[in-house]
Amino acid sequence: MGPLPRTVELFYDVLSPYSWLSFEMLCRYKYIWNIHLQLRPSLIAGILKDSGNKTPLLLPRKAKYFKNETRLLGQHIQVPIQLPKNMFSVILEKGSLLAMRFLTAVNLEQPDMLEKVSRELWMRIWSRDEDITEPQSILAAAENAGMSAEQARGLLEKTSTPQVKNQLRETTEAACKYGAFGLPITVVHLGGQTHMLFGSDRMELLAHLLREKWMGPVPPAVSARL
Repeated sequence: MGPLPRTVELFYDVLSPYSWLSFEMLCRYKYIWNIHLQLRPSLIAGILKDSGNKTPLLLPRKAKYFKNETRLLGQHIQVPIQLPKNMFSVILEKGSLLAMRFLTAVNLEQPDMLEKVSRELWMRIWSRDEDITEPQSILAAAENAGMSAEQARGLLEKTSTPQVKNQLRETTEAACKYGAFGLPITVVHLGGQTHMLFGSDRMELLAHLLREKWMGPVPPAVSARL
């Protein structure tokens, strides 16, 4: 019997393309590194408010850099990022509250579907420029991920329940307690210590903490096709 997997938590919001990059790399490495990857749907708006941080889109130079960097990172990490035409509306006006409540409901009721549904929602925003604020869009994402229409509707109904709202709030608060000022954050628990790593560019540091080898964003023998 081999060693038990180490627990790694990924706090993410599908409104964050950097969260998508971290998500895909961790999904590629979870078996290679023998980690127990816990996906933690969170609300980036709540974290920004709690920390006093602001989206880079509010600063023209950062916004310009954000657009160039996400395009290049998508190519490098092999994640099909295509920026929405009206990115300001997507991020600053529409937000992700319904989507993250839906993912919270998925995590509570059908956690085995969380990875696929999360990926489909990222694909809708950051690859196909599709809305995720409308209930029909959420249902379509869930069905495209392999969920039945009946299951998807049942989970969508749960997004307005206190259980789901409270769970999303608690997960977001947990991220804040770890020191989050944005998303994604990766939290690793080792030897009685907890380490919080911010951003999608800390994989080499995570490998160092785990005493594992970093083999680039697409490790050998892993298909990156999405």
